[in-house]
Amino acid sequence: MSPIEYFEGAKTIMAAQILAICIFVGMFLLIILDKFERYYITLASGALVLALVFGVCMHSMSAIWGTLNLPSIFTSGFWYGASEEGNSGINWSTIFFIAGMMIMVEGLGKAGFFRWLCLTLAKLVRYRIVPLLVCFMVLSAVLSMFIDSITVVLFLATVTLELAQTMKFNPIPMILSEVFCANLGGAATMCGDPPNIIVGTSLGYTFFDFISNTGVAVAICFVLVLIYFVLCFRKRLLRDEKNSGAAVCPQPGTAITNRPAFLLSAGVFLLAVILLATHAQTKLTVACIGVIVAALSLVMIGCTSGGKAVLEIIKGVDYKTLLFFIGLFVSVAGLKETGVLDVIARFITTVSGGNAAIIVVIILWISAVTSAFVDNIPFAATMIPVVRSIAAASGIDMGVLAWALSLGTDLGGNATPIGASANVVGTSVAAKGGYPIRWGVYCKYCVGATVLVIAVSMGYLFLRYL
Repeated sequence: MSPIEYFEGAKTIMAAQILAICIFVGMFLLIILDKFERYYITLASGALVLALVFGVCMHSMSAIWGTLNLPSIFTSGFWYGASEEGNSGINWSTIFFIAGMMIMVEGLGKAGFFRWLCLTLAKLVRYRIVPLLVCFMVLSAVLSMFIDSITVVLFLATVTLELAQTMKFNPIPMILSEVFCANLGGAATMCGDPPNIIVGTSLGYTFFDFISNTGVAVAICFVLVLIYFVLCFRKRLLRDEKNSGAAVCPQPGTAITNRPAFLLSAGVFLLAVILLATHAQTKLTVACIGVIVAALSLVMIGCTSGGKAVLEIIKGVDYKTLLFFIGLFVSVAGLKETGVLDVIARFITTVSGGNAAIIVVIILWISAVTSAFVDNIPFAATMIPVVRSIAAASGIDMGVLAWALSLGTDLGGNATPIGASANVVGTSVAAKGGYPIRWGVYCKYCVGATVLVIAVSMGYLFLRYL
């Protein structure tokens, strides 16, 4: 290659890098401003990457085709195999899995499963408010290990408002605790929070990999968070309980409108948990599990409630979120293919001097602080290739970096009302119910709890891996 050709090639790469960065930063700013639907923003950003970065600057059809990643869907390894390590383009495993879980959750909600579970717990604790707070925190964390935290918070907050109206207590402390524990529980498993789904499917980790690594940290954090919130809210809730007097609360049975649908949907949920827990042994990929769960849910709803109910379930799927993910993956691929993420990885490695402990601290705290103010999903997707590059350049075990990224993005999002989607849903439900949660109130309780769990997570990572 002549010097002129080398110079021209370098100019082309630099132009592509600058353009990819500008598109990505613009996408992030528009997401933060929240003036347009998020999926419009990421899809437009993805289209610009394909057309301008890969097409105009790089003249690379292979980059476009590789980013779309459509042929992977038709390979046997997409559905069955030991490894699910993703490419730099659209991670279709994540899309299929989330879509399948969405359909299952819609079926559970339609059958009254979540409302029945909440009312049953309330009855078990005899409608005492402080024990109810503890039960709902546990329920929020446990359900979020297997179901999207947004759905968990939506149902829990709605039932909490209903019980608060009947039992005459302020629901804000309980809703804050539920939101925090939903994000905390979601960090324990691969299917709990969207960032974990991205980490798991991209880096080839299993359900048990998360349980045995991030799950241990989450268990320790949960005990401390439980004590923290009980100490924060106990006096206020006991005062409400004393002033509430006798209350007639709805019976759990009222939540079940179709018993066959209820029982079958609960069975599908149990099967989903079993398949996820054993997918390293069965070698069924998460994409395959998502399709199985979705198909069974639709068949179950069709048999018990009719074809109209099936259409309602399909319409209820959050297609906007799926499109958001697709556009996001393409936008991140623009940074990956142009080498921008490799530059960032080399910078972090250089700044840390290749010291594993410093790198883990940087990833954990940057992830936590960033996720407190911007959506943790695009941040996690952006950091996956960075983690890969850092591990390759420094020789550090990629698993340690992956767990630091997972804990930072999942737990850091708890600090502010906009840090995670579950936070937005919880505060929105409270506001619609007549109990607006101001930034000051939210941060007063959740910032301290977030710093606590991040500090504990850092100690855990140091003691176990470094």
